[in-house]
Amino acid sequence: MNSSENPSYETLSLKRDGHVAIVGLEKPTMPPQLFRDVGAVFDHLAADAELRAVVLQSNVKPFTYGLDLQAAFAEMGASFAGGKAKERYELFHTIKHLQSCFDRVAKSPVPVIAAIHGWCIGGGVDLVAACDIRLASADTKFSVRETKIAIVADIGTLQRLPPIIGQGNTRELAFTGKDVDAARAERMGLVNQVHASEAEVKAAALAMAQEIAANAPLTVRGVKQVLDYGADKSIDAGLTFVAAWNSAFLASEDLGEAVGAFMEKRKPAFKGQ
Repeated sequence: MNSSENPSYETLSLKRDGHVAIVGLEKPTMPPQLFRDVGAVFDHLAADAELRAVVLQSNVKPFTYGLDLQAAFAEMGASFAGGKAKERYELFHTIKHLQSCFDRVAKSPVPVIAAIHGWCIGGGVDLVAACDIRLASADTKFSVRETKIAIVADIGTLQRLPPIIGQGNTRELAFTGKDVDAARAERMGLVNQVHASEAEVKAAALAMAQEIAANAPLTVRGVKQVLDYGADKSIDAGLTFVAAWNSAFLASEDLGEAVGAFMEKRKPAFKGQ
């Protein structure tokens, strides 16, 4: 797929660098349309058999300041304010729909790397928590800010952060709504690496994506499926799943290419076959 074949989105950009897709946030806040666009772009990417990795970044001053409250109230104000069963029902399903949009990031069949710079607040934490790997610039600040505006974070932060940073760190961030800098985020395991600048973190994320893309693509997809399956299962269940996976998919042209490249002392050229 080349860039001319990419659909356009109101709040996001999408471009390709070989087997890597680069998804860019194009607004400093997150109106409801951004959630829908995230779901649509990751649905589009999930159907791309040539895709091997995704970089998620922001092309504006912050990564994101979080939910655009004005736009959200303009679109969904009746659901927020209404006290009858109909409005409560509508709000429940609205929240479930917004959750499903970021679920598509977590369920991407290929690894997603977040390149974060500047402020990453509220819904931004929901979004990067759904990614596989997070890199940050030194000026990054994270905040699970919902508590400060009388909202329980509801798009994935409270569910996805504990396995990443532990219950204690998650509860501290969620109860206080405090700001956490990149150095603290790295110590708690929220980010894998911290880079000096926005340009450097974006370059590092792309380089990592390309490193992933150089591996056997079906194997990388298999690794992600095995990791995702085992996340809430026992070790025994995870071992059985990976045994079944390799029994089905270990024999491949890419495996033969890997062995041949090793014997011939060259880099393998994987084709996903």
